[in-house]
Amino acid sequence: MTKIEIIESKIIKPDQIDRLLSLWRYKAEKIVFTNGCFDIIHLGHLKYLAEAASLGSKLVIGLNTDASVKKLKGEERPINDEFARAMVLAGFSFIDAVIFFDTDTPYELIKQIKPNYLVKGGDYKPEEIVGYDIVTQNKGEVVTINFVDGYSSTSIIKKGGLA
Repeated sequence: MTKIEIIESKIIKPDQIDRLLSLWRYKAEKIVFTNGCFDIIHLGHLKYLAEAASLGSKLVIGLNTDASVKKLKGEERPINDEFARAMVLAGFSFIDAVIFFDTDTPYELIKQIKPNYLVKGGDYKPEEIVGYDIVTQNKGEVVTINFVDGYSSTSIIKKGGLA
């Protein structure tokens, strides 16, 4: 496989994830899940994702589709399409799988994955995070990670005159 094929192979279709999860669980891997739009990757994302990855042995990203980003962020978003966003994320060595979701929340995806760790940004209280009930019922942990001040896709867009 070429390097680009290896990256592309980390973009998982929902019907492929169960097989991958079974393999990981058989090997006693600790699965970490986080989700987001990840529209314009910046230092804040990098640090957040690296810290999330350090909690376990496999990091799965639930990635909002273009349609769901538009719903959340407005018609001008996303700046980068879903394939481009998925490829950038899959290019990080510490990210093991990227899976699209098109719903308002990744609740069903979290229910399917049942991660050992569910991670979101520090602007959330753990018990308010979508999927908290699923993860804690399965003896998992919900973790918040502080943001890196001064970094957000919205501020980058405004600074660059893209908005």
